[in-house]
Amino acid sequence: MVSVVSGPAFDAKGVAAAFVGARRSAGSFTQYPGAQPPDLASAYRCQDEAIAQWDDAIAGWKVGWIPEPYSTKYGSQRLVGPIFGRSVRRVPPGAMQDAPVFAHGFAAVEAEFVVQLAKDAPVNVTEWSAETARRFVRALYVGIEIASSPLENINDFGPAVVTSDFGNNAGLLLGAELPDWQTRANDTLHCETRIDGVIVGRGSAAAVSGGPLAALAFALRCNALRGRPLRAGDYVSTGAATGVHPIRAGQTAEAIFTGIGSVKCRIVPMTPVA
Repeated sequence: MVSVVSGPAFDAKGVAAAFVGARRSAGSFTQYPGAQPPDLASAYRCQDEAIAQWDDAIAGWKVGWIPEPYSTKYGSQRLVGPIFGRSVRRVPPGAMQDAPVFAHGFAAVEAEFVVQLAKDAPVNVTEWSAETARRFVRALYVGIEIASSPLENINDFGPAVVTSDFGNNAGLLLGAELPDWQTRANDTLHCETRIDGVIVGRGSAAAVSGGPLAALAFALRCNALRGRPLRAGDYVSTGAATGVHPIRAGQTAEAIFTGIGSVKCRIVPMTPVA
């Protein structure tokens, strides 16, 4: 579990233990807790170690975009991180859902289109396209990913660091289901994000490169290669449709999906996990 390219060795197990400890205590870091992962393979080993140490079942996966020049450097345009069962919340229309974040770490909200799988993905299939992925979809929902980490400015450290800490995920809020998603073009699924009532971003499902099904195909491929094939009922949060919007405890956020509904949340400080 130790990787060395140059400089200090990366201790996947030790870093995972540090992040899990901080998440359990609702703590924070100003610096990465050790040598940083030199590549995504090392980062996923760290993520796997942390999953093994975290006492909750995986309910799905978030997919994050890797921009240039990082995508060339790391050889991938996307990353995945686990979404745990206790952090998934269904938000009824008009309701305001409390959303815990690391008050002294990083916190952001992202308007997302969320896929739910209809059936288990084949264990040994690693080649996926948007069209083959489509056949595994039970439903498409609107929602908000709560992106939060004990590490301040985690995104500034690059995608390997983000991947190593559960992909910078701290929760998923689910809103309305799209009954006609199969016949809707991505660029017709409009949305906007507001913080404290102020618009901070606009977009659509087309803002997710290749659309939500392309993000799902990546998650299916990446997790199959890791020996973690997706399962029936899993949620896959497919990527920020209006951008990544920093937020702090005490603020409110709303993701509005035109003609579909909205998802509202109140950001609250994370509390320690018993």
